[in-house]
Amino acid sequence: MTTGISTGISRRGLLTAFAATALTAAPTYSKAAGFLRGGGDIRRIRMYSGRTGENLDTIYWIDGKYIGEALNEINYFMRDWRQDEVIRIDPRNVDIMAASHRLMEVSEPYLLLSGYRTAKTNAMLRRRSRGVAKKSMHIKGKAADLRLSSRSVSQMARAAQAMSAGGVGRYYRSNFVHMDSGPVRTWGG
Repeated sequence: MTTGISTGISRRGLLTAFAATALTAAPTYSKAAGFLRGGGDIRRIRMYSGRTGENLDTIYWIDGKYIGEALNEINYFMRDWRQDEVIRIDPRNVDIMAASHRLMEVSEPYLLLSGYRTAKTNAMLRRRSRGVAKKSMHIKGKAADLRLSSRSVSQMARAAQAMSAGGVGRYYRSNFVHMDSGPVRTWGG
């Protein structure tokens, strides 16, 4: 959930509490592919944004179905904060991020450096850095740049690559990993 005060128990709150309890009893998987395909009854994503100061900790998938309200929270959290614009984030990208996080067996939330970017924001970043793609997956809501203080860029990239489900970029100098739901490819390695 995004940071805020709840005044009552909603159906969503009850489901989240139930699912969070189920997380501790969820089995571990020996093969990374299982995290994406049939990887249990729930999927959870936890992130923090240093830019906005917001936290996200939400169960976004239960028993084979995405939870619309949770996806809306993710869309808002991963918005282009510079332009304050929201787009639908590709749930496959959220799956890749969540499965990678789970594979690394960390409790620390991801630090989200960049999620959705408007074309205007992407053009501005391209003027500042040659590492920003002209047709970035960020513009389509299919990418995230993430960091964990408890894991190295190499460890994070290996976990994301184990998903065999999208693009993985290593940015050692800036200490982050790019994960996207585009074609399977790697760079920076």
